[in-house]
Amino acid sequence: MVQVNPDDPRYADLQMRGYNRRFVGAPGSVHVVGGTDEVVDVVNSAVRQGRRIAVRSGGHCAEGLVDNPEVDVVIDLSLMDSVSYDPAERAFAAQAGVRLGRLYHVLDMGWGVTVPGGACPEVGVGGHVTGGGHGVLSRLHGYVSDHLYGIEVVVVDDDGTARAVVATREPDDPNRDLWWAHTGGGGGNFGVVTRFWFRAPGADGTDPATLLPRRPPRHVSAAAMWQWDDFDEESFAALLNNFMDWSARNSAPDTSTAALHAEVAVLHRDSGMLMLTGRVEPSVPGGTKLLEAFFSEVTAGLTEPGMTKSEDEPWLYKVLNVPDAGEAFGLEAARLRSKVKAAYLRKPLDAEQVRTVYRYLTDVDYGYPAAGLMIAAWGGRMNALAPADTAVPQRDSIMQLSLVNSWNDQDADEKHLTWIRRFYRDLFATTGGVPVPDDRTDGSYINWPDTDLLDPEWNTSGVPWSTIYYGDNYPKLQQIKARWDPRGVFRHALSIEPPQNPRQGAP
Repeated sequence: MVQVNPDDPRYADLQMRGYNRRFVGAPGSVHVVGGTDEVVDVVNSAVRQGRRIAVRSGGHCAEGLVDNPEVDVVIDLSLMDSVSYDPAERAFAAQAGVRLGRLYHVLDMGWGVTVPGGACPEVGVGGHVTGGGHGVLSRLHGYVSDHLYGIEVVVVDDDGTARAVVATREPDDPNRDLWWAHTGGGGGNFGVVTRFWFRAPGADGTDPATLLPRRPPRHVSAAAMWQWDDFDEESFAALLNNFMDWSARNSAPDTSTAALHAEVAVLHRDSGMLMLTGRVEPSVPGGTKLLEAFFSEVTAGLTEPGMTKSEDEPWLYKVLNVPDAGEAFGLEAARLRSKVKAAYLRKPLDAEQVRTVYRYLTDVDYGYPAAGLMIAAWGGRMNALAPADTAVPQRDSIMQLSLVNSWNDQDADEKHLTWIRRFYRDLFATTGGVPVPDDRTDGSYINWPDTDLLDPEWNTSGVPWSTIYYGDNYPKLQQIKARWDPRGVFRHALSIEPPQNPRQGAP
């Protein structure tokens, strides 16, 4: 273990491990740990001294949950990056500091398998899996957390003693509730996860190559791009409605189109661009025709795209070499400031909501090219489980929507934050400015945390943040919190609270 204090020249590098430069921590010490025993030692010491703890895996948290001025001890897991097959558990073991790119690489090269995780190879497994986690293969295989077989977690008992606990999904495991809480309950809530074990649900036998989904043989995708000048409000609505109608008809768990992942991305008019993308698993029979049919249906009645492109590339190469979106706008990663707001949709946006989207994305008074909206088709195997089967409650959504904004200039924070906050508020104006769980929407995604949901200025729904993220699963998560973190050692602005002390106000 290496302890890095503020006077150490390495300290500044560790401060740069945070993705969002709106938040820069200044802890009293950062502990770069190499194994579970070292994590236990750090936690024991911090608890004895009454020091606030936070844990960093990949460093891609979009809010200041780790880089919080109240945090005095950061446990950095970046050196815990081992991936292997564990024959005793018949599962693949990955330490919590592993990044998605390394996980994909080792699983692919070693056994020809993969997990349906996210598209950014630099994201850490630790935060990604515990919040559910999804990617381009999730309509076909489910959330990455659906493939979580077990976890190792350093927890703190009521007497203040830290210890490592292993919990699995086996029905007779006395610690099974701790496993369940990490299948979508969010990171930093119950302890320090130090290891994950992955095995596909229902997988049997001892051959590692059969215990997770097979990696696709190729990365096959297509994109259609238009200029904003090709659209007025009516044709813009047609594009969104075509996409949303397709998503609504193709979201069932047994849909024949699960091999297709599709997104529509619409940046502000100043960017000049709208883009429709589709990616297909080519080993599924009829996959290529599925991709063609999707584009034919969604682009029906629209002007011809100004540009189209198709790709058929090696799978792993494409997964590991994802272009940096910020660079396309000339944004420097070292100064990246961002805000993300998300929603699960059970039904397509209505006509007034589509008008709201058009109004914000064509607002000449704002005029910023790196701000926009993305909608991804949802469902398939992500909708195969019941809401209570794992901690992820969103199991009947047809789309996931996100508003995104990134910039470099600190002096522009208020301008950009105000735009995205008002956009989200107006988009969900009929439900208090947030996507409350009802017949049309189903809350938000905890891996894109948004502390605005705590703020009554932006959430006037009367529905607490906890329900928006966790729905009816929140009371169970509270009970698990009370059992495994009775002293409230692991906490942040959006952390699970024990049942006797629910927090619904601001942090």
